[in-house]
Amino acid sequence: MKKRNLKQVFLPLLTAFIWGSSFVAQSLSVGHLGAFTFNMARSFAAVAALGLMLLILRLKNGDTRSAEEKRTERKDLLIGGICCGVFLTIGSNLQQLGIEQTAAGKAGFITALYVVLVPLFGLFFRKRVAPQVWASVVIAVVGLYYLCMDGTSGFSFNGGDFYVLLCAFAFTGQILCVDHFVQKVDGIKLSCVQFIVMTVLSAIVALVRGEPVSLGAITECLPYILYVGVLSGGVAYTLQILAQKDGDPTVVSLLLSLESFFAVVSGAIILHERLSGREYLGCALMLAAVFLSQLPEKRAKPVENKDVA
Repeated sequence: MKKRNLKQVFLPLLTAFIWGSSFVAQSLSVGHLGAFTFNMARSFAAVAALGLMLLILRLKNGDTRSAEEKRTERKDLLIGGICCGVFLTIGSNLQQLGIEQTAAGKAGFITALYVVLVPLFGLFFRKRVAPQVWASVVIAVVGLYYLCMDGTSGFSFNGGDFYVLLCAFAFTGQILCVDHFVQKVDGIKLSCVQFIVMTVLSAIVALVRGEPVSLGAITECLPYILYVGVLSGGVAYTLQILAQKDGDPTVVSLLLSLESFFAVVSGAIILHERLSGREYLGCALMLAAVFLSQLPEKRAKPVENKDVA
């Protein structure tokens, strides 16, 4: 029991740290590679890492499924991978475009809105939303106001913040797609296919936009590409799957939401970014909203029937 509890706490915490600190790596690549070129490179690195992992697992465990089961999985994997990959491509590239114009910590907190958006969009799938989630939305909106308002020059919601906000909606779609298709196919395979889709789509858009690419720039950004691609894309996603396999999804999601906290901490330590008091208050409110949205709903205890004969 102790070993299981340790896994349920340590793995999602490590995942949140990798995802949060990846905002710094993305920020450091700005000015060297275009947004779509960077995401093409990082997703290719993720495909390589996940492909190697799948090969090792296949050699170790083999595949005893029937031909019909394999055909069914390939069909679901193709459809799911395309759907998840499209949302992932939109979200990742909007995020990278936003990071070019806003602070890494700020981008991390705005991105964290997907934790609140996911249960809201779940309404379209007839999933009941608890009252505390509605309260989370209000708190998150107030937090976003304080995070983006400087108190003197009016609303300071710049273009970069808007891109990151849109990316939160795209990641919401990706999370809901993964939630649907991971019930039908292997999670690691699904991740690999979605990163293949992201690699192709990002490469196409990079070519259309005419983003300059040089071997020197890629070499200079290689550590950031490998960190975000292999660790954030490959390793962290696998850790998330392992954590959710046997863990309480509410507890795991709560710990994963600390991604935004680690984004701010990493930005402050590595990039020496400093937020004002208003912005720290906004961060605190948004983090509180994330926590509140993930808390289990209290249910009324059944009333005991105490009939006296």
